[in-house]
Amino acid sequence: MDLTAVQAALSDKSYSALAPLCDDLLLQVASKGAATDEWPYAVHLLAHLYLNDLNSARFFWKSLPQEVKDARPELAAVWRIGQCLWNRDYAGVYTAAQGFEWGPDLSDFITAFLESYRKRIFQLLTSAYSTIIVADVAHFMGMSEEDATNYAVQNGWSLDAATKMLTVKKQKVQTNQKLDASKLQRLTECVFHLEH
Repeated sequence: MDLTAVQAALSDKSYSALAPLCDDLLLQVASKGAATDEWPYAVHLLAHLYLNDLNSARFFWKSLPQEVKDARPELAAVWRIGQCLWNRDYAGVYTAAQGFEWGPDLSDFITAFLESYRKRIFQLLTSAYSTIIVADVAHFMGMSEEDATNYAVQNGWSLDAATKMLTVKKQKVQTNQKLDASKLQRLTECVFHLEH
């Protein structure tokens, strides 16, 4: 079984390419009937979580034999992260990720996953709130209140120290869409064609 492409993607930190790569390689290995004892199951599962593809992660987990799940503590630890994501246990994601001693293959990948997850949660908070309590931001971001405040302020939010409330800086939405004459002409022709 040749896993050099997976190792290369890990060393290049091309984490977003790992899930489809692992899926394809696993299909190739399975079609040949080769043993998958050396398969990097934890990397494969984490690759789906990195892409926020929880359905594929759950399917992959359910397709694994119980012996594999029991024999690999790192795989079980990645699955705990997946369970927290599925249950929307925001603080639990950080606890599960930081509460395990990751091997050399996964330590950088876990760090990249947490950074990506933190950015995704921050974007979610930005779109969902106009003001939010510092303690809630700290909970969602898996940080101390001081670190969460610093992170939010660095990203343009403002802090009211008296109430410990953060005011969210909304992202500017670009709405100016220019129509040139050719686009307008095509639209006119399309509407004319539909009416006649």
